[in-house]
Amino acid sequence: MSVDGITHHISSRYNEELQRLVRSVLGMGGLVERQLSVAIGGIGEPDDEVIVRVARDEQRVNQMEREIDEECSRILATRSPAASDLRLILTILKTITDLERIGDEGEKIAAIAVRLAARERPRNRYRELRTLGDLVIGMLRDSLDAFARHDTELAISVLRRDRIVDEEYESIHRQSITFMMEDPRSIRRALDIMWVVRSLERIGDHSKNICEYLIYLIHGRDVRHTQIDEIEREISALGEPHPAHDWPHGDEPPGITLAAAPAVLAARPGAAAE
Repeated sequence: MSVDGITHHISSRYNEELQRLVRSVLGMGGLVERQLSVAIGGIGEPDDEVIVRVARDEQRVNQMEREIDEECSRILATRSPAASDLRLILTILKTITDLERIGDEGEKIAAIAVRLAARERPRNRYRELRTLGDLVIGMLRDSLDAFARHDTELAISVLRRDRIVDEEYESIHRQSITFMMEDPRSIRRALDIMWVVRSLERIGDHSKNICEYLIYLIHGRDVRHTQIDEIEREISALGEPHPAHDWPHGDEPPGITLAAAPAVLAARPGAAAE
């Protein structure tokens, strides 16, 4: 059976398996989002428990990556997915890798945040770090929202923000070098700041990757290493996919109605930190 070229599986168990995968990815993303929020929140605020909480979440993130990876491997071996089903599995496998790496960067930030908080803080209390941190958290949150809703426009907006993150990274990097040249006593703190902004820049890259995978899932086009303007022209030429093509099995994401998507996102582990 098919509607507009989209296969509807007779096996309800197969549908349930794909539904669980999507929910697991959103759950893992929410946990990583919370992990990152805690790590960045620890900058400038003395709290020795920050690294403990982030490390605890990192263990769970790693476990979830393994579980989702194993489930994808099992589905590939037993269901032989094709077309949009196969793109969904490939997208999930790539997405959880980037989410796990974001968690790794969050753990690095938390360790440095404890050191920064223990030293004499500048008058602006690392405002530039917290501003950049809020920007990349927003990118991660929106990449997960775009994944949940299959929102190409939101995904493209995340791609555009990556350029802003890169500019902020370069600015803070140059500023830190200037501080070290003017006052050798600030070298250790300046180096820590540079490591934090490097991690934040990488998190922005990983969030961008997730949105590129989503575009591949929806449109079947690999837009990695492509200029954002070219991506927009290509997607505009393709047109918006028919709603039935948004997810593999019908008009809505597996297990998540479009109307209920906000509630699903709010229930993510990271939502409490939003």
